[in-house]
Amino acid sequence: MDATLNSLKKDYSRRDFIKTNVSAGTAAMIGMNSFNTVFAGRSTNNGTPAILGGKPQITQHSWPSWPIWNPATDEKKLLEVMRSGVWSRSKLATEFEEKWARLIGSKRSLAVVNGTNALNTSLAQLEIGWGDEVLVTPFTFIASVSCIVLNGAIPVFVDIDPDTFQMDPDKIEEKITPNTRAIMAVHIYGLPCDMERIMQIAEKHDLLVVEDACQAWLAEINGKKVGTFGNAGCFSFQNSKNMPMGEGGAIVSDDDEFMDRCYSYHNYGNPHGSLVGQESAGTMMIGTKLRISEYQAAIGLVQLERLQEETKKRNENAAYLRSLIEPIPGIKPYRLYENVTQAAFHLFPFRYIKEEFKGLSRSKFVEALQAEGVPCGRGYRELNKMPFLKNAFESKYFRKFYPKERLDYAKYAEENNCPLNEKLCNEEVVRIPQNVLLGSKSDMKNIADAFEKTFLNAENIKNRG
Repeated sequence: MDATLNSLKKDYSRRDFIKTNVSAGTAAMIGMNSFNTVFAGRSTNNGTPAILGGKPQITQHSWPSWPIWNPATDEKKLLEVMRSGVWSRSKLATEFEEKWARLIGSKRSLAVVNGTNALNTSLAQLEIGWGDEVLVTPFTFIASVSCIVLNGAIPVFVDIDPDTFQMDPDKIEEKITPNTRAIMAVHIYGLPCDMERIMQIAEKHDLLVVEDACQAWLAEINGKKVGTFGNAGCFSFQNSKNMPMGEGGAIVSDDDEFMDRCYSYHNYGNPHGSLVGQESAGTMMIGTKLRISEYQAAIGLVQLERLQEETKKRNENAAYLRSLIEPIPGIKPYRLYENVTQAAFHLFPFRYIKEEFKGLSRSKFVEALQAEGVPCGRGYRELNKMPFLKNAFESKYFRKFYPKERLDYAKYAEENNCPLNEKLCNEEVVRIPQNVLLGSKSDMKNIADAFEKTFLNAENIKNRG
């Protein structure tokens, strides 16, 4: 009987204690010393945060460094390419495109030098540009917006839903004007945005949709891969990404004419596919050179073989880690839309509410977790307030094309203020890199323990100075 009772006591986890007691307000009554007493002996750490001289929670882990490269299994195809002397785009690039399209569930795929130019090319060949406005989230990487400006259009920012980190669908229609031509739907961090709502709005207002899926390989909504909902889907294979090739990107679409134009554009404007009939005229459209190499394709084909298994493991570990840290006051993990059947988790994001951590600043919180051995960092800066936008408005070509009233930057900045994104960027968001989610369940438990240790000692860490 005593053994059973002791077992039950052990099963009553620290998270259960936090969830049932802190939520009831008893934390304020019992104080931090009581927390430490209750938690004593239930963790492998000594209770003292590493940032204050204690032993780090994580001294060993099983998650891999990134990118993964296994010489015994991965180098054969690459060495064959290098020794062949056929390094420019050829059969392997085509093989990669065919396999990527099949995996994503799209009719066609075109590989290009990087995800940024996948976006640039898609906008150009959908003829989104001068005079147009494109709706986009302010919470994303610069390429999601720079591609709009590069093509001569004006980005219009839609504020975010802080729980999902995505563009808030409820705020899209109020941003639509007669100049709105497209929506840039960004699946940031590999968490799908609400594509069903976005596509409904796009259809209602006759708008094009480009999906920035550069962080969302194999993410799904109701079993359908992101990147296949809109007019074009764009992916990145840069070195830090879940599908790394060093550099690389891809466009997917079911529209043959559009894909033929993209192919021509990425190959100097030379005719391709349905455009070949005009070959006698030579180069037939304005284009550039965005072809990938054969050795990039060789690396991509190797990485492709393990992407599905890795994606499944990231989802399993993300769900487990989320369940462990969600009960901790001040930690608000990502929320997926109900129709999401799989996420990519390029990053594992959560919101940090410093008031629940005795006013401990986000930078100190991140520093404390890092000292415990948890790789983490802050999120994006506010894109809608970066100087490149004012620079574009003041440029020769924008001033030559757009009327003065559309280049009133002070008015533009006011109309594109996004207060929820401002708070998220400047105060709340923290993220853990994707390779950590390829670790073990024990790794996830240790990460959660590091969170708890920081929570329990927040006052002391704040006073450390």
